Amino acid sequence: MPVNTGSKPDISREKSAELYEKAKNYFPGGVNSPVRAFKSVYGTPLFIQKGDGCFVWDADGNQFIDFCGSWGPLILGHNPAKVREKVIETMQNGMSFGAPTALENELAELVIKNNKHVEKIRFTSSGTEAVMSAIRLARGYTKRDKILKFEGCYHGHSDSLLVKAGSGLVTFGETSSLGVPKSFAEETIVVPLNDTAALTQAFAQFKDQLAAVIIEGIPANNGLLMQDPAYIEFLQKICKDNGTLLIFDEVITGFRLGFEGAAGYYNAKPDIVTYGKILGGGLPVGMYGASAEIMGQISPDGGVYQAGTLSGNPVAMAAGIAQLTELLKSGFYKELNAKATEFAEGIQRFATARNYKFKVFHVGSIFWFAFTDRDKIQCADDIDPASMEKFKVMHRELLNRGIYLGPSGYEVGFVSAAHTKIELEKAKRAILEALDIVFRNK
Repeated sequence: MPVNTGSKPDISREKSAELYEKAKNYFPGGVNSPVRAFKSVYGTPLFIQKGDGCFVWDADGNQFIDFCGSWGPLILGHNPAKVREKVIETMQNGMSFGAPTALENELAELVIKNNKHVEKIRFTSSGTEAVMSAIRLARGYTKRDKILKFEGCYHGHSDSLLVKAGSGLVTFGETSSLGVPKSFAEETIVVPLNDTAALTQAFAQFKDQLAAVIIEGIPANNGLLMQDPAYIEFLQKICKDNGTLLIFDEVITGFRLGFEGAAGYYNAKPDIVTYGKILGGGLPVGMYGASAEIMGQISPDGGVYQAGTLSGNPVAMAAGIAQLTELLKSGFYKELNAKATEFAEGIQRFATARNYKFKVFHVGSIFWFAFTDRDKIQCADDIDPASMEKFKVMHRELLNRGIYLGPSGYEVGFVSAAHTKIELEKAKRAILEALDIVFRNK
């Protein structure tokens, strides 16, 4: 076991800091997405200059073993040769047409032939757009207006989903962002996760009004909130019994846990599934899919309108074809998930031996560090906000040891195919040292 030698000196962030100060002249908060602002951890954001394999380098030349992976989609690692070469080959012929290409057919065939949950799909430019479109589709198909989501699940920044629970077991959503009209939020019902009583009450209270229930395949935007199979079965049954569509938001879990994502993991049968940028090798892309009957409601076949000039963009399609072809190779997920499990369990053994109040929750190649002694965390209320102070210390210590995690203790980490046992062992040693420092002054 490592011997705690104390905190390491902070890495140089001089160039990143200069870039951040300049960026604040151009962008709100100096960033184009709030989580990048490092508000929850020490220091200023790192401006990334390069990525290759399991490594990233920042503007100051610091090298890190990366467990963020562009928030998950880089399952092959950064800049994989087969994806890069396919993209370059495609770009020789142009980068955008706003018209159909054969590449769309090729990627769609890869998905549909290997995913029993979809018969037809529609490409979009982001996961948020895919979810927004899936909600509209559910409303159009059922001729109902209200949707139900779960506290602690994130589904992108569309108006009807930027809502949080009010007081009470079953509540109308309250806006979690300025600019979202109260009337929009009132079409969204919010209930706690892992609570069959709340679900039952919601369906009784809003009988024949719920178009859809949406849940992250495995909630992974607010910790890693693993749900019991029995709860997923209950959710499917209550939706089916009430004529409500079940939407699995697989923007994080899709193609990550396995080719069929969380639906495959739970052997579930959602009515609509949504995916994000992992589908395009990390490039801007999303997708939603369902049965041919449900998808028949989408324009131009049906009356539910959804469009996008960059939907099916040839560069993203090419990247997706290359990436998904690799994922379909025999043994890919078995090897990746085994490697991630060994990594997570090794860290947990150390923490348990030291009696640290620390858990590594993991599934497939996704992991989450939680400063808790609970064996299960299944809803947002189970997370102690005060524990984030420990993550803040850990994050700084890991950066100083060349390990990059997303800058929030609520975010999960990802192991990629590019992480070798050598890098994982190096990262594990750094994590154990950081834990010793976090708990030294507990």
